[in-house]
Amino acid sequence: MSSVVGMDTAQKIAFLGLGGMGAPMARHLLSRGHRLTVWNRTPEKARPLARAGATVAASPAEAVRDADLVITMLADPAALRAVAEGLLPALRPGVHWIDTSTVGPDAVRELAGRLPAGVTLTDAPVMGSVDRAATGELSVLAGGDPLPGPVRPVLDALGEVTVCGPAGSGAALKLVLIAAAVGGVALTAEALRLGGVLGLPEELVRAQLARGPLAGAVARAYAGASHFPVSLAAKDVALATAHAPLPVLESVHAALTSRPDLADRDLSALRG
Repeated sequence: MSSVVGMDTAQKIAFLGLGGMGAPMARHLLSRGHRLTVWNRTPEKARPLARAGATVAASPAEAVRDADLVITMLADPAALRAVAEGLLPALRPGVHWIDTSTVGPDAVRELAGRLPAGVTLTDAPVMGSVDRAATGELSVLAGGDPLPGPVRPVLDALGEVTVCGPAGSGAALKLVLIAAAVGGVALTAEALRLGGVLGLPEELVRAQLARGPLAGAVARAYAGASHFPVSLAAKDVALATAHAPLPVLESVHAALTSRPDLADRDLSALRG
């Protein structure tokens, strides 16, 4: 579990976006003594955090009005833009904004260009599953070197921080890593399907794949504690393929979007 030495829990934090990853991240910060104001487009998702001690805001602007630090964990660039419309006018000089969403470097640069004077933005998307979000053991990919002083301790509370370089580099590395991860799971699913067609037992194929370079992808394909919806995986791959011709990942995206019935299921459903 990550260290929280030096973390200023007197900071007022606004946390916007309480989906599968956002909610456990916010709950973890609450458990570390932070004062949180939370907002979510679907208000019902904020109620468990209210019971844990968070203040619930009715709008993004209300959430950030008195905040020292803002954290967003949103589904895609469109959601980030929509939330930004509401909160940008309410940000005070000196506020630090950490975006942990997976939106790609273009969206980060666009947002940075709209910030009021005196407000900083750190792109810090995360890698890891819901259970790791709950225990502060994520991999945090931070763009911004150096990081603003109040930002680093909060990122440390979320997990292991890698400073990737200038602003936008965290968002860029996240696309590289998530594209590789999703592509690996899709390839594992196809290898298992081929094994089944050839009459091989699934456990035999799984065990041998797990001994090779696809070991991590095999483990993720069978992960039971994670929830990374296929629809979000497709969004992440689409963000990656928008930057370069990537024929394999374009095929992966087609596979991810060809089964609407899997959209809300975890990525491991590709094995089915």
